[in-house]
Amino acid sequence: MKIHEFGDRSNPVILLLPGTMCYWKGNFGGIIDDLSRDLLVAAVAYTGFDETDTENYVSVTDELERLENYIKEHYGGAVHAAYGSSLGGSFVAQLAARHNIGLKYGIIGSSDLDQAGSFKAGLMASLMVRVTYNFIHTGSYKSGFMQKRYEKQMADPDPYNRAFVAITGRDRYDMSFITKESMKNQFKSDLTTPLPEHIDNGETEMHIFYAKKMGEKYLERYNRYFKSPVIHEQDMRHEEFLGVYPKEWCELVKKICL
Repeated sequence: MKIHEFGDRSNPVILLLPGTMCYWKGNFGGIIDDLSRDLLVAAVAYTGFDETDTENYVSVTDELERLENYIKEHYGGAVHAAYGSSLGGSFVAQLAARHNIGLKYGIIGSSDLDQAGSFKAGLMASLMVRVTYNFIHTGSYKSGFMQKRYEKQMADPDPYNRAFVAITGRDRYDMSFITKESMKNQFKSDLTTPLPEHIDNGETEMHIFYAKKMGEKYLERYNRYFKSPVIHEQDMRHEEFLGVYPKEWCELVKKICL
């Protein structure tokens, strides 16, 4: 795991935790400059998802332990806030539930918080890697059907399609350092790492960026996993707020944190 810092070290710390199979520069490149004017940004690159990292990703639990140890060593055991994009939202939830470090504000970015048994998760992870590995490495799909679908999406004037690809980092960065093992372990362990319900550690104020177009079942899920979350409802798709409206995203994050 690598932590990339931006901003004045005298400012409150905000962790930025990327989504599934995402490169941190792509996931957060559009908001770091703005956010770091008022906060010390600590952008997380999961193990196996940074070009300087030679290890493979093992599990959510392993990453949580690495992250908590880093926070204890570098930030005195506490950070002001943490934003989790998609998969990263599971990490924010786990940090609040484990309560091994101090966290004042936890922000979940339209995460699905899916759970599954080991067998089903293994099958889903294998399929995901089979479909996406070539795209992550080369920018194109092996499947002719998937490639045509992708080209059609990129030709669509809707800015969300390009923003979603930009969040992964694939459109601007070489991501060939990411291995199949890291991809599979990341996807599977997210599904199989238990998340307790009604999380309330007595300290962390949880905020949810609820992308309404994902469906009402996710709102129900947020209210099940967190005791009293602050819901920010947006008539958008998954991580559309971050990808398409970075200025407004920064304004809301700062309003929550400062």
